[in-house]
Amino acid sequence: MLLVDDLLLAPLSGLLWVVEKVHDAAREEMAHEADAITEELRQLYLMLEAKQIAEADFDARERELLDRLDAIRESRSV
Repeated sequence: MLLVDDLLLAPLSGLLWVVEKVHDAAREEMAHEADAITEELRQLYLMLEAKQIAEADFDARERELLDRLDAIRESRSV
């Protein structure tokens, strides 16, 4: 009976495994994106200090990057 149960549940178990792998990959990608955004913010601050970017451009770009970072953090907590 146990073998029959395993055979009947195999497709479901396989699907569950695939879903878990996709979920893990998505989390890893979000973590890499957060790191990339943090690095971009660091570069943006360096550009501002070196007077390579105007304050208004800096503010707009910073706001956009911080919004993206907040969205990633919110999706992690869900």
